[in-house]
Amino acid sequence: MKKVERINVMMRYINNRAHFTISEIMREFNISRSTAIRDIREIEAMGMPLVAEVGRDGGYFVMNNSVLPTVRFTDNEIKALFIAFMATRNLQLPYLKSRQSLAEKLLGLISEAQQEDIVLLNQILLFEGTNPNNPDLLELSDLPHPMLEKFIQTLLLDSYLLITMKEEKGIRSYPIYLLHLYREKSIWLIEGFDLQEERKQIFPADSLTDVKPYPSKNRVSRKNILEKIRKQEEVINLVLELGPKAIAQYKKYHPLEVSISYTNPYQTTAVLKTFINVNNPEELTEITNWLLFLGEDIKVREMPEEVLEGLKERLCLYFP
Repeated sequence: MKKVERINVMMRYINNRAHFTISEIMREFNISRSTAIRDIREIEAMGMPLVAEVGRDGGYFVMNNSVLPTVRFTDNEIKALFIAFMATRNLQLPYLKSRQSLAEKLLGLISEAQQEDIVLLNQILLFEGTNPNNPDLLELSDLPHPMLEKFIQTLLLDSYLLITMKEEKGIRSYPIYLLHLYREKSIWLIEGFDLQEERKQIFPADSLTDVKPYPSKNRVSRKNILEKIRKQEEVINLVLELGPKAIAQYKKYHPLEVSISYTNPYQTTAVLKTFINVNNPEELTEITNWLLFLGEDIKVREMPEEVLEGLKERLCLYFP
């Protein structure tokens, strides 16, 4: 009997009894004492309210002899879950091992007919990043940066963080107030307000070597941080009108902080307003490439001269 199946059967066995012992579980499922204890702890972690009895003949009983309400999935819900798993393979997402164990549990709970549907979908559906020669839903080949899960666990407890980064000049620590953790162009990035420099900064998560809460005595209130960010916001200097083709390109890819506002209820026209730092060569090159990616279905309302010159230079390379 596979572990997932054994856990499910064990939960029903336990819930149908007022009292049970480790020895009974060992005999019933033909497992060792250590395995029985691990299984019981996993069942507790899943939400079954077990209470341990102290004493020589002690064991366990289920509080009120009940478990959490049974969750049932429809066929379409099962397909939606597994298609989401398929679509996010090879994206270096955190908690990959937990996703694998979740998939194993779900596979153990659904019917054979549903399992056959999932296997067929896994063979037919291909998403960006999927290896058609090895489309194993449960593979662990796309592990994220080892610090990413620790970083997420820490940020859930506190937004004031001391992050340590590996840089060209060595190791450096930054006290930050976390604003966002996001993924762009296959890279995880940390957006935070630097509490020393008093400005927003972006840090690559791949360079992260350590993270811990920042001491309370050195903190600035969240209200003050957001006020400083608001005052530092740049004046908009790029305004575009987008047609349906440009909107379609925008949906395929756009810089994280560049947003559009639809100008009709059918979402076929939109306005884009943002700030371009023309003194940053990297940002200037990136925005020039992206504007060319949007295509011809745009009208320029306002654009920095540097961006316009960059577009002309690029077009001259294509059409000398």
